[in-house]
Amino acid sequence: MVVTLTIGLDLGGTFVFALSGAMAGVKHRLDLFGVLVLSFAAATSGGIARDVFIGAVPPAAISDWRYIAIPVLAGVIAFYWHPILERLQSSVLLFDAAGLSLFAVSGALKALAFHLGPVSAAILGMATGIGGGIVRDLLIAEIPTVLKSEIYAVAALTGAGVVVVGSLLQFPAHVVCAAGFVSCFALRFAAIRRGWRLPKPVQPSRGESRSGRSHG
Repeated sequence: MVVTLTIGLDLGGTFVFALSGAMAGVKHRLDLFGVLVLSFAAATSGGIARDVFIGAVPPAAISDWRYIAIPVLAGVIAFYWHPILERLQSSVLLFDAAGLSLFAVSGALKALAFHLGPVSAAILGMATGIGGGIVRDLLIAEIPTVLKSEIYAVAALTGAGVVVVGSLLQFPAHVVCAAGFVSCFALRFAAIRRGWRLPKPVQPSRGESRSGRSHG
């Protein structure tokens, strides 16, 4: 059951992250091929990194045709029907939050299935969640969201951590996965809506910096 659940979460995350990547491509006015490339990269990068780290090779994104077909389908949908998707408020951010949550949960679950320790499983779940978004942002020449002050990796780590703790407490797998997804998505969604951000280093104002140089 755990294997089936992991695959289902993985495929669900693949689809919503593919939509996120494709919509970002449409936003930047890429052609059809560019949209499909961005869709595939966003959907599979995190999973490929996870599978390589745990030794599950060749990665599912390469060996299973579904991981190729789903990004293509999502890319075509976004390319031709993006006006419908754009009517959804902040559609790219919502798809990204859903993909982040699904991948964080499936990544932690698969890491536990490969007998990684609790801390390693939580970190790998986070890495699975943020990998696709990082590659997507780099391909469109943007600073990856995870490197800015937004609550992104923290949300993924929270969801993955819930999965790990729930598994250690031997709660049913579907309950653990649901709790992990909800905790990650709720934190990310709240951060988007309320503008929650992690602290940044305080930069001196121009006046202060000039004053400091003059006294030096």
